[in-house]
Amino acid sequence: MKKFFVIIISSLICGCLGMPDSVVPVKQFEVDRYLGKWYEIARLDHSFERGLTNVTAEYRLRSDGGISVLNRGFSEKKGEWQEAKGKAYFVNNPDDGYLKVSFFGPFYGSYVIFYLDKENYQYAFVSGPDHSYLWLLSRKPKVEPSVSKAFKTLSAKLGFNTKNIIWVDQKGPWE
Repeated sequence: MKKFFVIIISSLICGCLGMPDSVVPVKQFEVDRYLGKWYEIARLDHSFERGLTNVTAEYRLRSDGGISVLNRGFSEKKGEWQEAKGKAYFVNNPDDGYLKVSFFGPFYGSYVIFYLDKENYQYAFVSGPDHSYLWLLSRKPKVEPSVSKAFKTLSAKLGFNTKNIIWVDQKGPWE
């Protein structure tokens, strides 16, 4: 029984570190250029972000070589800011845009950067462990229509349900 419990817990802990078959992490990733504040432009809906506007993610280097994560969004319903603090580590090596992120102790989920503006690091397309997790992040609260179109086109090609994309309100209120 003890072995069964260990196997179940291990599979739960490791089970969210995959990625959709169609998704490939970017190569030649430069973490120092990715650090800082990103605005969430679009996403697929999940309970942990439902109803949030003005969503941002901030990444900083940790002393242990990982990345600290601070996700923030405004809940119109509650009239207050909500935050989630986490940590991320590279799954393979720091040159791959493939990380594992945790907001809940030992439980990690995939964070796969599958497209990135490598010239300026101004926008990124990110997936989770399966096709139900998808984000468009940008250094600015708005992106050019060509970026939104490229995000939808590539995401659809990779098997994501782009009909369910939520375009995040980034109009304020700000702190």
